[in-house]
Amino acid sequence: MSSPCEVAAKQAAGAPLGVFERYLSLWVLLCIVAGTLLGLYLPGAAQTVGALEVAQVNLPVGVLIWAMIVPMLMKIDFAALHEVRQQKAGMGVTLLVNWAVKPFSMALIGWLFVKVLFAPWLPAAELDSYMAGLILLGAAPCTAMVFVWSNLCNGNANFTLTQVALNDLVMVFAFAPIVALLLGVSSIPVPWDTLLLSVVMYIVIPLAIAQFLRARLLKRGEAAFRAALARISPFSILALLATLVLLFSFQGEAIVAQPLVIGLLAVPILLQTLFIAALGYGLCRRLKVRHDVAGPATMIGASNFFELAVAVAIVLYGFDSGAALATVVGVLIEVPVMLALVRLINDSRGWYERALPR
Repeated sequence: MSSPCEVAAKQAAGAPLGVFERYLSLWVLLCIVAGTLLGLYLPGAAQTVGALEVAQVNLPVGVLIWAMIVPMLMKIDFAALHEVRQQKAGMGVTLLVNWAVKPFSMALIGWLFVKVLFAPWLPAAELDSYMAGLILLGAAPCTAMVFVWSNLCNGNANFTLTQVALNDLVMVFAFAPIVALLLGVSSIPVPWDTLLLSVVMYIVIPLAIAQFLRARLLKRGEAAFRAALARISPFSILALLATLVLLFSFQGEAIVAQPLVIGLLAVPILLQTLFIAALGYGLCRRLKVRHDVAGPATMIGASNFFELAVAVAIVLYGFDSGAALATVVGVLIEVPVMLALVRLINDSRGWYERALPR
């Protein structure tokens, strides 16, 4: 079993693809269907697993994310972390896109679709609430899953860690003011427990585990380390597919009960994701950023910090609000959309690198 970037490598080398590799998109679709059916026909079990959370952070999903990101974090070499300073252009792109463009483009795209184009088909009383949920998504760049997307597009592990840490630092100061400005409210209650727990759970703990494993394996030699990475990497994809099943099972009843609303809300989120990804990738190419840096710089803006967005939506508007539903729609479409973007980034590497200096 291979990740999308490994699939691309095998294709380039002329190696035959296995059944799983060839039909990865099919397995993703089957996981979506399976998760929805579980949530519909076994709602009690799905709700029980969904309730295993602390500060809006679901613990089973968190463990699966550990399985996804630990192989990526094992590639981080702290001795070479200073080299990230050479990637100022890539860091500049991620900061510009995430904080000067993304929240405002989401507000504009959301207004166009929710308030104008789709307004006749959406509940009039929930339009403002839907807009709020979209804005919360746009103002919260990814913390955890970007490690997964970076790994799948063969991103630079040191750069990925550094940009996540820097964006989290900016988020502490910029998230509330930006959201308050766009929502037109005086202040935003930041759920510090969610923010801090997510950082500890998705960065500090898995990074410590990964670096412990890295040190132990490197004592046996570089070859042993590479062999171990190759053995555990498949578990990242298994965990990714299992996460997909869980996420859709949590919302199985809502998907069936409000398919039109969910479908309509998915449109502006999808367009925003594609716009932000294209902008980040295009800027990186224009600035001649290395491809292994451009991948993670692109993906962090395209994905979102859902735990934070969902938590704030619930605090401000309630659990059953349109804002909470809009943030959940973002959760549901993230994995398949991000996998498609990973594929595009991998497939376009030749085109991208033609612009780089020889």
